Amino acid sequence: MPQPSLLRSLFTRRVTERLPRPAALGRRAPFPGSVQLRHVDAGSCNGCELEIASAFGPVYDAERFGARLVASPRHADGALVSGAVTRNTAVPLARTLDVTPRPRVVVHRGDWPLNSGQFAVAYAVEGTGAIAEPDLAIPGCPPGPEAITQALRMLTGR
Repeated sequence: MPQPSLLRSLFTRRVTERLPRPAALGRRAPFPGSVQLRHVDAGSCNGCELEIASAFGPVYDAERFGARLVASPRHADGALVSGAVTRNTAVPLARTLDVTPRPRVVVHRGDWPLNSGQFAVAYAVEGTGAIAEPDLAIPGCPPGPEAITQALRMLTGR
């Protein structure tokens, strides 16, 4: 039997985090209302994936601001890229971006897609520069769920 105080707290406290409105929301949003993103892991350490799961989980709930992850790039408005782009993931990333309908947005999430981190000179790393320039970059290694949600709010204007 659950404790009465636990049950009472479920009905009296907020479940989601209250996020301040980003300052950049004064300009016109590229995807007003909602944006559907296809997440592409292009060789990350999975730290980014944990933070993405947190951003779309029940506490930060990025879907309440109109951002949603979809399974097919054909249903997406853009790509959410994480990880340094390796030789093995360069072609799948390029194919994903090719079948994503235009106008599309490319969001680089974390420091790895931005500059390939410490592996920038490695033989197995191609980098994202030749494949896709970012429309929106979320810096950090890994950026927290607050930063992800705030950046996605700039896309939707909500």
